[in-house]
Amino acid sequence: MDSAASAAHQSFLRTKTFGALDGLRALAILAVVLYHVLEARAGLIGRFYLSVSLFFAISGFLITTLLLRERAKTGNISLTGFYARRSLRIFPLYYAVTFLYIVLVYFLETDPLVRGAFFDNVPYYLTYTSNWFIKLEEGRIIFYFAWSMATEEQFYLVWPFVVRAFKSAWGPVVFMSALLGVGLFAHWGVTSGYLNDNLLWVRMMASISISICMGCLAAYLTHYPKTFEWTWRVLGQSWSVPVVVALVWYAIYRYDTPLWLSSLLLTVMVVGMCIRPNHAFVKLVDHPWLRYMGSITYGIYLMHMISLNIVKRVVPWHNELLYYVLTMALSIGLATLSYRYFETPFLKLKDRFDWRGEKKPEPAVQPVAATPPSAS
Repeated sequence: MDSAASAAHQSFLRTKTFGALDGLRALAILAVVLYHVLEARAGLIGRFYLSVSLFFAISGFLITTLLLRERAKTGNISLTGFYARRSLRIFPLYYAVTFLYIVLVYFLETDPLVRGAFFDNVPYYLTYTSNWFIKLEEGRIIFYFAWSMATEEQFYLVWPFVVRAFKSAWGPVVFMSALLGVGLFAHWGVTSGYLNDNLLWVRMMASISISICMGCLAAYLTHYPKTFEWTWRVLGQSWSVPVVVALVWYAIYRYDTPLWLSSLLLTVMVVGMCIRPNHAFVKLVDHPWLRYMGSITYGIYLMHMISLNIVKRVVPWHNELLYYVLTMALSIGLATLSYRYFETPFLKLKDRFDWRGEKKPEPAVQPVAATPPSAS
């Protein structure tokens, strides 16, 4: 490994917080809320649903990076610790908002068909299986966006076991590559009409997020010295991130861009901004406002449709731009209150299960890469 790549790799391994990721999350939530408020299905905004793919790519990359660094530091991966941390981060607010939806629909929803369908779907929301059992094309579906959280939870349920089961990188990489292949095949089969998505097994295969798969594989590329060097040669140059961002925008703009290519470019953008923190867009994605918004995107995402419905009831005239501004403002306000007064007590409990305060046991399994400090 040449000296520049080696220094960059050590810097990457020492990085505890990837500032770009919060900024990217903020931009993604701004785009996805705009997509939902405008109910856009055409034009550039009609492509903003791809923001969810950006969330998925970030999740796969970050979670896998943390798992690999835990093994490198402690010699093992604690599944108990992982699931305790994920549960404390995700479940309290998710189930609180689900319960809030149940109350609001019970008392306020006037359409009996929509109301009945929602309560039929509640078991799927509670078990994170809505992406398997609820078809989003079938009319108005309350809490429909829960499908994306179901997709992520299914990833969390399986992937840590796979990473832990194999001491070498090849096992998880082969597994995730196969899963990526299944996801690509299912997406092609459904969109081309060769697979019937009325069948449960087809919907289960089609629910595999290729962006999560790509994010996971990217984490393996950046963790080990040799593959990091290869990645650095392409994505670590001063021109790398600007070129990738331009390609991302072009892919979003073009309706005929296949999903796999859009997902790949979004994943590459995530990796490029993480391995070269002083990239051309650092002042944007590292802006304090965006980083703060990025830190509460989970709450914003969960509450943005409630906020939109409040805005529509309060504002006496129809103005989509005003709806969007007020929806974002109310969502940020609610997410801030939630994070400070509801989520924080649970998040403080995560420290009890955090491997980053632990010392490496003796004797320990030696990591393949140079011993990497922790990341968030």
